Amino acid sequence: MLTRIDRVQLAVPDRQVVAKQWEALLGAEFDGDDEVPALGARRSRFRLGDGWLEVLEPDGAGPVADAVARRGGHLFAAGVATADVAAVARRLGADLTAGQVFVDAGHGLRLVISAAEDLPAVGALDYFYEVTNLVADASAAIADIAERFGLEAAAFTPIKSREYGYEGSLTLFDPDRLHRFEVIHPDDAGKTMGRFFARHGESLYMCFAECGDLPAVEERARSLGAPCTPVGDHTLFLHPPGLGGTMVGLSRRTYAWSWSGHPERVEASS
Repeated sequence: MLTRIDRVQLAVPDRQVVAKQWEALLGAEFDGDDEVPALGARRSRFRLGDGWLEVLEPDGAGPVADAVARRGGHLFAAGVATADVAAVARRLGADLTAGQVFVDAGHGLRLVISAAEDLPAVGALDYFYEVTNLVADASAAIADIAERFGLEAAAFTPIKSREYGYEGSLTLFDPDRLHRFEVIHPDDAGKTMGRFFARHGESLYMCFAECGDLPAVEERARSLGAPCTPVGDHTLFLHPPGLGGTMVGLSRRTYAWSWSGHPERVEASS
């Protein structure tokens, strides 16, 4: 039913400020403005990677205004693609609005579901493949998500990190592709993720994308004064102040398979 992570959706006080950050740092390309009455928001759309960035700004009362008042700029929803949006809407009992489904799937997981597209990559990213969903009970949340979206639990990969302080699972939509929700419970209150969970509860924490040139993005981030943290030659974390309140992780091509159940698929760095 779900084929891939195809976009991220931000809720922010000022779309123009945040748009400039994503354009300058990651090469997002403006594609148009519209309104999303279901969310009480004005929206700016950008091509990025082989998918999309959507930046939402409050337009009166509604979910986006409430979210921005509560948290400021942040990752509001994960975008997922499907071959049949109408079928997903029927399964979820949700409305189909201008070709998309906007739904709160519970456990802090907001989604915007769109028709799958085959698009060329734009900017510094190849594609988004993951959003991180912090939950109170990982086992219960994973079971709920699998049932609600018809995902095969046999394709999921358990994941645990002492360094970052969490445990849960990667809910791969397809065992041969990286696209998934990372559904995890922060189990160390002293770590950054644990502190975030204490403030915001069940929520989206960050997103991940593949990138073919991490050094170039790191150089650009430092020139722009956007805080970033490289991890070896394989990962780069772009911190929230540089991207409108959203943390973005970038991994070099195929490297995410090293923690996604198939380390043999990781290609040597060139």
